[in-house]
Amino acid sequence: MVTKLLGPQALERSQGVRAKEVERFYSNLLDKALKNETVEIAEEAMKLVNNSLCKMIMGRSCSEEDGEAERVRGLVNKSDALTKKLFLATILHKPLKKLGISLFEEELMDVSRQFDEVLERILVEYEEKAEEHHQGTDMMDVLLKACRDENAVCKITRNHIKAMFVDLFIAGTDTSTHTIEWIMAEIMNNSYILERLREEIDSVVGNTRLVQETDLPNLPYLQATVKEGLRLHPSSPIVIRTFEEGCRIGGFYIPEKTKLVINGYAIMRDPNNWEDPLEFKPERFLDSSRSSQKDAIKDEVLRYIAFGSGRRGCPGANLAYVSVETAIGVMVQCFDWKIKGDKINLNEAAGKITITMAHPLKCSLVPRTQISLSSK
Repeated sequence: MVTKLLGPQALERSQGVRAKEVERFYSNLLDKALKNETVEIAEEAMKLVNNSLCKMIMGRSCSEEDGEAERVRGLVNKSDALTKKLFLATILHKPLKKLGISLFEEELMDVSRQFDEVLERILVEYEEKAEEHHQGTDMMDVLLKACRDENAVCKITRNHIKAMFVDLFIAGTDTSTHTIEWIMAEIMNNSYILERLREEIDSVVGNTRLVQETDLPNLPYLQATVKEGLRLHPSSPIVIRTFEEGCRIGGFYIPEKTKLVINGYAIMRDPNNWEDPLEFKPERFLDSSRSSQKDAIKDEVLRYIAFGSGRRGCPGANLAYVSVETAIGVMVQCFDWKIKGDKINLNEAAGKITITMAHPLKCSLVPRTQISLSSK
């Protein structure tokens, strides 16, 4: 996953793939704008993220025409609903087992079977078109080669490959989708942030091409806005870890194998850590607002844990940043957004593991600038 998908070199190699999907994302939004259609941000973001991930993994996006893409997105949503139950089952496994209660086996198997059917069809199609493909460099190519290697030290099966893809879809799609939605809602609620973002993008990118990943290092306020969105609305607010060894913390002895539940949501809204913690202030993440590099490192490690921290931190953090930042950049650069009322309702939906908006963000949009795409 690191060498073929998520590492710095892999991300550089797949930059063109994501750029094409961003162009398609822009074209879809522009089409809806010209037709005066309402846009549901999460729905469009989900298509962008899911298609980018599919293309990076297996060289093609899921088909919209035959319902394949919609089916995958539906399964991701079902999996998200099951995550809450799985979280409770992980914490309460022993008492539930003693009571003889089935840990949602029927629901899990149903989702598993449906994922298996979709992904097996994709694998078969990929193998049939192998000669048209690449030179064995795709992540899919590497995994299938390892699967066929009878002398491999670590033998993997087709089920391992499909399970890995399910992990990637669930971990990468829903989280980035809702992050984009939350950040756009905050931007629309704060006109001065919108204007500052536009000034930065216009000065660096202009209005003749779309924001690209190579522009991001020169867009510090955009990066700070995304970071602030993840601080205030972390997609995965709770993280579970297990103690490998017994130890003492604060005078208490913690036995080995103890489950530790880390409330990142509370840590990143703690007034002891953050000034005005409930306010959306991207400025807090600009380098100029920090007194020293040491403070910046402390912020990253101890107070800002949107992607966890340390060796067990999320391996997809870099991909998430570039994907979300580019999507937000294009939406801010190219469109004016109109909502009903003066402010967007930022209430959270109850009972979700991934933090989602109680009321999906729907807007009408007007093209601010129309950009000629290279692919047309």
